[in-house]
Amino acid sequence: MLNTLFAKLENYYDEMVSIRRHMHQHPELSFEEYETAKFIKSFYENLNIEVEGNIGGNGVVARIYGKRPGKTVALRADFDALPIQDEKDVPYKSLVPGVMHACGHDGHTATLLVLAKALNELKDELVGNYVFIHQHAEEYAPGGAKSMIEAGCLRGVDVIFGTHLWAGEQTGKIQYRTGPIMAAADRFEIDIQGKGGHGAQPHKTKDAIVTASQLVLNLQQIVSRKVNPVESAVVTVGSFTAQNAFNVIADKAKLIGTVRTFNEDVRQFIEDEMKRIIHGTCYLSDCGYEYHYFRGYPAVVNHANETEFLISCAQDVPEVVTIEETEPQMGGEDFAYYLQEIPGTFFYTGAKPVKDDAGYPHHHPKFDIDEKAMLIAAKTLGTAALKFQK
Repeated sequence: MLNTLFAKLENYYDEMVSIRRHMHQHPELSFEEYETAKFIKSFYENLNIEVEGNIGGNGVVARIYGKRPGKTVALRADFDALPIQDEKDVPYKSLVPGVMHACGHDGHTATLLVLAKALNELKDELVGNYVFIHQHAEEYAPGGAKSMIEAGCLRGVDVIFGTHLWAGEQTGKIQYRTGPIMAAADRFEIDIQGKGGHGAQPHKTKDAIVTASQLVLNLQQIVSRKVNPVESAVVTVGSFTAQNAFNVIADKAKLIGTVRTFNEDVRQFIEDEMKRIIHGTCYLSDCGYEYHYFRGYPAVVNHANETEFLISCAQDVPEVVTIEETEPQMGGEDFAYYLQEIPGTFFYTGAKPVKDDAGYPHHHPKFDIDEKAMLIAAKTLGTAALKFQK
């Protein structure tokens, strides 16, 4: 049956590209993907495939039932975009100002839709059931996975597989990892309240900029001097805001950043240590503060048996030329929530554009993918779905 599935996917490749480019031209931000969700739902309805919308928000779930009883396999794709201006010079450039698919979610969706279409044509030969989870809001916590799970998208599911088109790696490469593959992704905000005044009279002020600057430096000591070097952790201040005239000492400053970890104990330690450092730094400067720490997605932790199984499936895909274990990535993914509920694995499918030697990174204004990677992703996911029944 694999050869038949592969042939169907190859025949539908042009449709896969067309769907991806349509989505690329019409991106929608996290939690605002109303038209995208309608598009996905209509695709299934036109094929007479059972589908339900508004799952945990804008999520869409479709189901195909095989002729013979068996296990239930779930496959997942996300479909939200990012608040980035598309700077590519391509015919399918985003038509929405300031919004683009800069992470490959359009490709994920096109991959899963066409795979579902091909499997549906084989349903009289299929064993078991197949659940296609189209998830909204992966890019912005609290994300869509958690609410979709709470709404029952995993009910009766035995295993789940997902992939990320990975523009930094050559097409034809599959990367896997047993255990942690992506980090927990948290966010923090720190508001410093000082006492403003004239730039020529600093002794009459409490300089929020100086305090915030000291705080940026002090926070860097958490990872370098407080976390065991064998553990992976990141504390990044990504935004420092203190808007004033050139001759004014600021009374307010705001820091926003992210924390990335794999170990839950390290995650908790950093949250607590930040609180201690913020209090101490502001106390010494006689400034007030507000500290908010927002827990994002937990670490993505792949299950061993399902990862080994995925490796064997990738070996059956002719276009896959390299299968390798990858280092853990500090990026976050709410696929983690699915893996906390049921067995499964999440892997990378190389998608580096041939025309671009360097390859623009994910979340870059000129980000793009090699669309042939979608076919490889579809064949790999399809192989896993079918072989899991054996």
